[in-house]
Amino acid sequence: MKIEKINENQIRCTLTKSDLEERHIRLSELAYGSDKAKDLFRDMMQQANTEFGFEADNIPLMIEAIPVSADSIILIISKVEDPEELDTRFSKFTPFGGSGSSSEGTGIELEGADDILDIFRKIYEAKSRAMEKQKKEKSQEVPSADQAVQPSISVNLMREYTFPTLDAVIDAAHGLNNFFTGESALYKDTQNGSYTLILHQAETSPEDFNKVCNMLSEYGKGHSSSPAKEAFLMEHGGCMIPKAALNKLAQI
Repeated sequence: MKIEKINENQIRCTLTKSDLEERHIRLSELAYGSDKAKDLFRDMMQQANTEFGFEADNIPLMIEAIPVSADSIILIISKVEDPEELDTRFSKFTPFGGSGSSSEGTGIELEGADDILDIFRKIYEAKSRAMEKQKKEKSQEVPSADQAVQPSISVNLMREYTFPTLDAVIDAAHGLNNFFTGESALYKDTQNGSYTLILHQAETSPEDFNKVCNMLSEYGKGHSSSPAKEAFLMEHGGCMIPKAALNKLAQI
C-alpha cells in the first residue's frame, strides 16, 4: 500500500493485488465493504497520519476511486471543510467515539460502504462476467486466431475540474502539454464566473487517464462527473469549447 501526500488536504493511496492478498481480502470483499475492507481503510488513514500528519478526526472526507487496472486502484482522499460540498457519489467517514459512544479511538469507520466502493463493485462484476464468458467459450469449439474474441473490461470514466479563472484553465492545458488526446469540453458558470472542464476517458488507457487527473488536480478542483451533469451544464451553462478543449487551450 503506497500513500503519497498531494497537499495539506489531499492524499493519494495506491492499492495493488498484493496489498489485498497480504490482508487476505478478496476483490469481492472490498467491493461490498466487508469488515476486512474497513480495517484496510483504517490502516490507510493511520499510516497517512503517521507519515504525513494527515489528521482526519472530526473532518468529513471524500474518496475518489480511479481504477488503474483490474487489480489496482488509486484512491484520492480529500478533506472537506464544508459538508455541503460532499458529492453523493462519494463516501463520508466519521470518527469512532462519536455521539453516544464512550470510545476515544482515533480510527474511522465507513458510512455507506456500498456507495463508497461502487466503482470497485463495477470492476468486480465486470471481471465475473468476463470469466463466465471465457468458460462458455472454452466449452464450445475453439475458434481460429482470426476469429477469437478477447473479453475486455472497461470502466469509462468522466471527470470534471472547476477553475476560478480562464487563465487557470489555460495554465492546466499548458501543464498537460497535449498529453491528453481524449475528449474534453469547457463550460462557464454564468452565475459565479467559474469554469468547468469535462474529460471523457473513452479510448484513453486507465494509466494515462489517471496521470491526467493527477496533473489537473494541481490546477483545479476535481469531481466525478456523468453524462447527466454534462447535459445540465450544456443546457444551463455557457459552452465555450465543445470539443478538444485542452488541446485548443494549450495552443494559446
